[in-house]
Amino acid sequence: MKNTHKNIKQLVFSLPLFLLLSCNPNQKEEQNVLKSINQEVQDNSKAYSNLEKITSDIGHRLTGSENGAEAEEYTYELLKSYGYEDVEYHEFEVEAWARDSVRLEFNNEEVEAVVSLGHSPVSADVEHEVIDVGNGLRADFDSLKNEVKGKIALVYIGILDESPEGLKNIHRSEKTALAIEYGAKGIIITNQVPGGVLLTGTASVTGSLIDIPAICISYEKGMELKEQLNNGEEISAHIQMSNTSEMIKSRNVIATLPAKENTDENIIIGGHLDSWDLSTGAIDNGIGIAAILDIARTYKALDLQPKRNIKFVMFMGEEQGLLGSKEMVKMLADEGELGNVAYMMNIDMSGNPKGFNATGRKEMVPVFDEIGTKIQAVDSSFENTNANKAGLHSDHQSFMMEGIPVVGLVGNLEKKVYSYYHSNGDDFDLVNEEHLENTVRLGAMFLWELANLKEIPAKKLDFEQTKEYLIDQGLKEELELGNEWKWGE
Repeated sequence: MKNTHKNIKQLVFSLPLFLLLSCNPNQKEEQNVLKSINQEVQDNSKAYSNLEKITSDIGHRLTGSENGAEAEEYTYELLKSYGYEDVEYHEFEVEAWARDSVRLEFNNEEVEAVVSLGHSPVSADVEHEVIDVGNGLRADFDSLKNEVKGKIALVYIGILDESPEGLKNIHRSEKTALAIEYGAKGIIITNQVPGGVLLTGTASVTGSLIDIPAICISYEKGMELKEQLNNGEEISAHIQMSNTSEMIKSRNVIATLPAKENTDENIIIGGHLDSWDLSTGAIDNGIGIAAILDIARTYKALDLQPKRNIKFVMFMGEEQGLLGSKEMVKMLADEGELGNVAYMMNIDMSGNPKGFNATGRKEMVPVFDEIGTKIQAVDSSFENTNANKAGLHSDHQSFMMEGIPVVGLVGNLEKKVYSYYHSNGDDFDLVNEEHLENTVRLGAMFLWELANLKEIPAKKLDFEQTKEYLIDQGLKEELELGNEWKWGE
């Protein structure tokens, strides 16, 4: 009798687990999908080989260039080959900038290592005294407001080691906007990476031509100039440059994986296909594009159909002012479809994720934690270290400014990878194959869970709610500098 009671007791306590497993087939199926995604990527990922082709066969992917057009066609045809029937070009026409020549002299001595920054004037020939403006933050310019006017500002791209703790850096374009505001006749930006590495990128906060020439010099040369100026030496800089700026046609590439239920809701996963022309853009943003393409391949290989539509988007023109994503947002708004975008996931120059960034939408933090726990059940090495802070200067911004919730990766790449951001060293040999595969595996599992949530807690914010959200995230001043703040005082 005693044993009988014991057996009954064991049966009673085991029933909840049994019922859970037998009455929740969807949960079991969901976990099986994640396992299948993980295994498919491990067995058949094409991300690394595709990226090698993009960087070796095409090279740089400057918007409006022949290379850029070739990259658009390559990704279009690749998505078609994976079985996507709904692949389209979203063509847009914009003014695009390209470098031609640049020459720099200090006290009549030519400097060989120099590069123009994007959206510098089509033609410039200026010669003025150089003034050291430190980190190039507003406080730096304000402390020298009576001295900067009529001179060429020397600023550091990052935050100098000797600076007070807690300073928040701003974008190179915002430092340039401050130089213009305070009357400088040119700006010289010192790179922060030793070894003669040169950095490019736009110096325009609006994507339009700026009024003064902007150039980048090496860390070594910048520190040398800084020391000379601090020792009281007078240095004159002579900057000569020519560039082109003209109307061009470019294309975003969009492939849609149709929904099985919520056909009027779209999850966008995107990254920028374009790159600067100093190198082949393997990290910025080849790794993002290769990951997105392989996530798309994986879903088709497994014949998956999500609850919501998933749109895979390769944006062009990001480097020149988020041109492609702004055009897509405009297109969606004109077609009355913007409200149907439930979420935007952006992969830009980040990888090997240890978590995901809820970008200030606190209602999504527990959701992301739960998704991460499900991923950990498949891959115990996933850290599930999530973040919740919004930033600017990538294609998610165009959607975020319309109140659409956005998400990014909490990247975990080696520090040296970022040393070559926008530089003449951003090549394929920087790419870690395992890290890229991790981006595909973990990104694909996360995206699948997001697209199949029963309900997404984060909703599209209205005009005033978006304003308060951006203020709360500390982005108002940066957006004002970029002439992107549309809410007045």
